[in-house]
Amino acid sequence: MSPTTIGKMSPRNFAVTGVAGYIAPRHLKSIVDTGNRIVAGCDPHDAVGILDRYSFDVRFFTEIERFDRHLEKLRRGPEAERVHFVSICSPNYLHDAHIRLALRVGADAICEKPLVINPWNLDALRELEEETGRRVYTVLQLRLHPDLIALRERLLKQTNTIHDVSLTYVTSRGRWYDVSWKGSDERSGGLVTNIGIHLFDLLIWLFGPVVEHEVHVREAKRAGGFIRLQRANVRWLLSRDSADLPFEPSVGRKTTFRSINVDGHEVEFSDGFTDLHTRAYEEILQGRGFGIEDAKASIDLCYQIRQVPLQLRSNRTHPLIAEAVGA
Repeated sequence: MSPTTIGKMSPRNFAVTGVAGYIAPRHLKSIVDTGNRIVAGCDPHDAVGILDRYSFDVRFFTEIERFDRHLEKLRRGPEAERVHFVSICSPNYLHDAHIRLALRVGADAICEKPLVINPWNLDALRELEEETGRRVYTVLQLRLHPDLIALRERLLKQTNTIHDVSLTYVTSRGRWYDVSWKGSDERSGGLVTNIGIHLFDLLIWLFGPVVEHEVHVREAKRAGGFIRLQRANVRWLLSRDSADLPFEPSVGRKTTFRSINVDGHEVEFSDGFTDLHTRAYEEILQGRGFGIEDAKASIDLCYQIRQVPLQLRSNRTHPLIAEAVGA
């Protein structure tokens, strides 16, 4: 079945992994807002009362094996009952396995970032796409942000310009973060991959492929460095330390700051995220979603940033890093 055919056939049946997690509500809402049905969910945690907002008829499993068996049973039944998409909201280290599960039961996969933690796993997923005839999609919602689309259009007109860019992303997290899977580098890919992946994708989308890069700081709560892209020199900082916020944080209120400064002009994009997952689903259902090749460059970059030795050049450091080390 072609993607364009899928876009015209509604409603589609969705199953969701990691349905009790932080990001799942955005996917659940997007599934229903695009006129589709949630038919099954899986999570080892059973605090999933949120499902009742959308349906009283969602089959729920706390064991992935029973979830897998249920989807396989549906695959062998009537077309109207089989699962057409599996939305993957589980921890990062399980993404690869759950994508494989989706393809194996004849469904397309819609996976949260990152598709995988390590880039070599993408090759096997490409082969599985070819073998099964199914697609692997990912949610790169910043590419759908209106302000960032407008910025990209302006930048593409400046063909011979190398831009000076400073990117800052500070998002406060409490002590729970270190205890959860997100605080484990092995399971999340660390701060650089778990939080930074969509920002690095954004930079590459805006300014072209990576030419060189260096890392100045790589800690549990902070990472920063320099990237030379085809059309920009970028000083970047990722932080989950509230001390790096440019305003006084308040529990339960605004605790995130996202900013790109391009040639002295700031593009502040902390707002405008409300419906971006739904926009991503609309694109996927029309066969225009982002896939493995779209995600590859940022996954490669994040892996390299996690591996390379630290080096510090004062003329290439982000201002907050320079201030901290007295550079």
